Amino acid sequence: MTRGRMLMLSAGVAIVAFTATALATIIMRQRTARPKTPAATAAPARTPEPGRKIKARLYYVSMDGTKLTAVDREVAYADGASAQAQAILDAQLAAAPAPLLSAIPPGTRLRALYLNQKGEAYVDLSRDVASAHTGGSQDEILTIYTIVDVLTTNLPAVTSVQLLVDGKEVDTLAGHIDLRKPLEKNLALVE
Repeated sequence: MTRGRMLMLSAGVAIVAFTATALATIIMRQRTARPKTPAATAAPARTPEPGRKIKARLYYVSMDGTKLTAVDREVAYADGASAQAQAILDAQLAAAPAPLLSAIPPGTRLRALYLNQKGEAYVDLSRDVASAHTGGSQDEILTIYTIVDVLTTNLPAVTSVQLLVDGKEVDTLAGHIDLRKPLEKNLALVE
């Protein structure tokens, strides 16, 4: 066998090995993207009671852009912790009332929410939360803790929040904050 053919064969083997490793990694990440506990439950539908409201503390970007500002607003009442969490997140994801600004990128939707027996909420957001993100560590931390704090502050049943994007675990939203495990409340960011 000539040297040229030997190099081509080696390159082919390397490409096949790289492709197999990449596919195995993708498959493993998709399998681990699902909530790990069988006790996780999703509210079957968002069923707020017509006309009934609760007061919830929502979070928006402070005037100087470095912290979160808490604002009490009325939110639709829903029966059960998962359904109420969805109603609160829907209110948080809605456009911010003027002159406030949302830390969450526009177009971000709540795809699903699961709450397990340990109080861990798995929040599955649309890809806009990452693809439309402005970037920067400060903006990323404000986005993440807007979601974490709105659930952990308003719902005693929620002790921590794991963010998912399009049904998959992500390492980060914009490259700065580790999202591979559930995060607990952090009110140090609130003015």
